[in-house]
Amino acid sequence: MSLCINTTTPEGMVLAADSRQSYRNMKGMSRIGSDSASKVFQLGKRVGVVIAGLAFLPENGVLKNISRFIDEFKKQTDMNKLSIEKISEALQKFFEDKYKYKDELKKLPNQIKADLERQGCEVVEIKEEKGRVRFKFKDPNKIEKEGIAGVDQLQFIVAGFNSDDSHQVFKVCIPGEVEKMRDSKTKDSEYGASWIGQTDVLSRIVLGFDGRIGNLPMFQEIATKLTPQVAQQQLRSLEYNIQWGTMTLQDGIDFSVLGIETTNAIQRFSDGIAGDPGDMPGVGGPADVAIITPEKGFMWVTKKTLRVGDREIDLQSIKDIE
Repeated sequence: MSLCINTTTPEGMVLAADSRQSYRNMKGMSRIGSDSASKVFQLGKRVGVVIAGLAFLPENGVLKNISRFIDEFKKQTDMNKLSIEKISEALQKFFEDKYKYKDELKKLPNQIKADLERQGCEVVEIKEEKGRVRFKFKDPNKIEKEGIAGVDQLQFIVAGFNSDDSHQVFKVCIPGEVEKMRDSKTKDSEYGASWIGQTDVLSRIVLGFDGRIGNLPMFQEIATKLTPQVAQQQLRSLEYNIQWGTMTLQDGIDFSVLGIETTNAIQRFSDGIAGDPGDMPGVGGPADVAIITPEKGFMWVTKKTLRVGDREIDLQSIKDIE
């Protein structure tokens, strides 16, 4: 998995991500493949993107790293002529064509039905929605429950400045939607932070709760009495009151790196949660950090380099020798 963060401040934007890359082996087990993967990319002069979720996609029978597809997207898209919103929409369309998730989604209802029946449950309803399958069933004690299943997602945060110097941030999910997160032209939506990937640690710290709280029977019972909207609103009262609009660019960098390093540390000492043990420690390796300002555009703050032991490899020098 990953943890990718955008922090938008009055001085500019921060894009940060860890470097861990995981995959499922032939037995279906999650394994750490690398701690040197890149997840932060420049798209245009003043536009960047971070990526979480699937690390590879098949093309012509060969698995290719997501970074290769980003290169392809950049070559066929004129970023400097599009708004941040249009770039986000083009990115979703591009990866919708590359990621054949609909084939996997069609198999899910039968897999869910077989799995529930194997556990002695009675299937009540299985309904396909956009990018996921919602189902209801009765457990062996005849208690009705419901659940949601889906395929592995590709997640992106696209951030940058438009030609009129306004800034926007969009979250793109495949399967899923394009969702506006920040907009300098919308009051109270100008500044803040968004994150994708393994977000539970950071959500607990900032929001005051883990998104999986919705799976607890106690919370589901409360939500039915209050309505989900009211329950969610009350939960959000636990969120730390962070003054995003007073942050400097350095503060944004510090917050983003703190989120990644804290998640890395908690995953080192834990193995999932009591209600769902055995989680994959998907955040690790050094953090790559880039900033975007209206004046200077996309700039790297820190980025991994190729190394041999403690010595950095200068690719330009190698090219010059050749």
